[in-house]
Amino acid sequence: MNAIGHKRCSLCSSYRLFSSSVQWISPLDYYQSSNYPRPDAPIEIDGTAEQVRRKRKYISHESAVSLIKREKDAKRALEIFNKVSDQKGFNHNNSTYAVLLHRLAVCKKFEKVDAVIHQMKYETCKFNEGVFTNLMKHYSKSSFHEKVVEMFDAILPIVRDKPSLNAISTCLNLLIEAKQIELAKEFLLNVQKRLDLKPNTCIFNILVKYHCRTGDVEAAFEVLEEMRKSRVSHPNLITYSTLMDGLCRCGRLQEAIDLFEKMLAEDQIPPDALTYNILINAFCRAGKVDRARKIIEFMRKNGCQPNIVNYTALMNGFCREGRVGNAKEIFHEMKGAGLTPDVVGYTTLINSFCRAGKVDEGIELLEEMKDQGCKADDVTVKIILGGLCRASRSSEAFDMLERLPYDGVRLSKESYRIVLNFLCKEGELEKAMELLGLMLARRFVPHFAMSNELLVQLCEAGKAADAALALFGLLEMGFKPEPKTWSMLIDVICRERKLLPAFQLLDELVLQ
Repeated sequence: MNAIGHKRCSLCSSYRLFSSSVQWISPLDYYQSSNYPRPDAPIEIDGTAEQVRRKRKYISHESAVSLIKREKDAKRALEIFNKVSDQKGFNHNNSTYAVLLHRLAVCKKFEKVDAVIHQMKYETCKFNEGVFTNLMKHYSKSSFHEKVVEMFDAILPIVRDKPSLNAISTCLNLLIEAKQIELAKEFLLNVQKRLDLKPNTCIFNILVKYHCRTGDVEAAFEVLEEMRKSRVSHPNLITYSTLMDGLCRCGRLQEAIDLFEKMLAEDQIPPDALTYNILINAFCRAGKVDRARKIIEFMRKNGCQPNIVNYTALMNGFCREGRVGNAKEIFHEMKGAGLTPDVVGYTTLINSFCRAGKVDEGIELLEEMKDQGCKADDVTVKIILGGLCRASRSSEAFDMLERLPYDGVRLSKESYRIVLNFLCKEGELEKAMELLGLMLARRFVPHFAMSNELLVQLCEAGKAADAALALFGLLEMGFKPEPKTWSMLIDVICRERKLLPAFQLLDELVLQ
């Protein structure tokens, strides 16, 4: 057996000894191994709608809606829609169109959406604008912002009625949330011209948010004055909260406090936990965490119980100042108030511990999360892994990577990369090779630069067989190394007078 073949077996054997639960296997042979059977092909069910039609003499609108809702495949949902329309005397209504369009939009079959909407223009049934507000949201999530306006424009010809203020508010808000400011301005001008718009409180609030997002707080206050003059709207808690947040983000904290007091004194609007949180965050950003803590006390005295978001914001403030002890006090105070910390609250404190070099306390909190049924996410795990690596505890980080998936925690490739980067940086190449085997077995590929770096380090350390084994595993996952890496690896193997492995590498190079 040649050196590379021997090292390949050596790597497999060493990894089996390291982990009894996960066996290293070449990704190319992943589904060929008896331990990892190829998943069954999806069962094709032809003529789903036709079978349903034979089983039932007549499909009502309610049954059609139910069938389309249950169908996850957009093509089959469309087939059901078309088949039921073949029934004598059956005409689709708002409900069947709505559920079909929703299914198509969820599956991102937007070209089919356009075709169905075109068909709706020739229907005689009564449609509801909710069909189109729902589509606006789907298009906004998919970053087709012009289509958001297009869906709004479809309301009048298809619903055959003027769009409501709710539809206008939805469209305008989606555009502003997506930071499509110019499109939002153009939309609002067109609506005012075509529909003789008289804005309500909701639309005024969206305009306030729009000006605050662009940093033009003075223009936002002009909208506030327009609201006061209007007979159909008046400022509410959302108006004031948005303005306060705009002032705080511009560094005008005292003006935000003055506006808060004005809201209480003049309009007699009681603040909620979200409004208080704006001030808590503002004080924390300004380095006045102790004043932010007093807001929590003020809330309790005025009948507004602080929530998890308030406590987490305060903990963040203390953590940014390196006051881990105070952050821990707030954490226990939150639990003492009967609140169960969420993943954000736990992660905030864990991050603080790890940055202060108290990784063990962070791990204790991770175990507490598990006991409390609060599932750690990838962000939490990356913080712990980073803390362990900074403390030169790479073996524990490796063990955690191997174990966590079996505890139900979904890891991303970034989690593996944190540890691999550290191992390469510290020159722990044997451990790096073990981690590479684990990553490839789980279908994760290291970062391009890090893969090249690992191969170069293995060559420089004279570990030609390890480098070749790592390279073949990476190639099977689609990795293409830099020409310099190829050259270095072939040079090292040739110097060891291993000509057959060199020819194998050259064959791989030709195939790239």
